[in-house]
Amino acid sequence: MRKFAILLGGDVKPTARLREQLLGCRAIAADSGMRHAHKLGVLPELWVGDFDSAGVALEQQYAAVPRHVFPRAKDATDGEIAMAKALELGAEELILVGGFGGQFDHAMAHVLALLFLRNKGILAFMSSGSEEAHVCIHELQLYGLAPGTRLSVLPLSDLHGLSIDNVRWPLVLATVKRGSTQTISNETVGDPVIAVQSGEALVVVYPS
Repeated sequence: MRKFAILLGGDVKPTARLREQLLGCRAIAADSGMRHAHKLGVLPELWVGDFDSAGVALEQQYAAVPRHVFPRAKDATDGEIAMAKALELGAEELILVGGFGGQFDHAMAHVLALLFLRNKGILAFMSSGSEEAHVCIHELQLYGLAPGTRLSVLPLSDLHGLSIDNVRWPLVLATVKRGSTQTISNETVGDPVIAVQSGEALVVVYPS
C-alpha cells in the first residue's frame, strides 16, 4: 500500500468522511498524534518523535508499536520526521491527520509541507475531519462534498488563469493576487473543480 496517514497532534473529529479517506492507509504516528489512533480505528506501524507530549498512559497503551526516538534538540518537527519515514517506505499519497489546531507555526508548517510534497509529485492533503486543506498547482477536483459546503481558495502566490467551477460564485480565468480575499468563503453546488494556469493555491473546505 502506497497511501499513508500521518497522525499529528492537532485537532481530529472522526467523521464518516475521514474514516472513508483512511481506508487502506498505512499509518505512522508522530508523538502525541498516537492519541487519535483508537478513535480512527487505525493501528500505526511506527511511532516517531521525541516523546515529549505523548504521556505515560499512551506509551503504555501502544507499547507494542515500534518506535524511533529522537532528541528534543533536533532540526525537524516530529511531523516532518513521520512524513520523511513514510516517503522512505514508498508513500505516494499522504493524509496529514490532525494538522489543524494547536500551535499556529506547526499548522503553517504542515500547509507548506503539502506544497513541498505536491511539487515532488506526492498527493497529499490535511484533515481534521471537519476541515480539509488541499494544494492546487494545476487542477484539483474534490468529491463527496454536500451542496453548500464552504470552500476557500487562498493564493499562496499570484494566481493567473484561475477558474473555479461547481460553486455558487464561479470564476473563469481570473487573476487573483497573493493576499487577496476575493476567493474566500465560496459554496459548493456540485463537485468543485479548481484550475490555475500559473501559481500555487491552498484550497480549504469544511465538510458537514
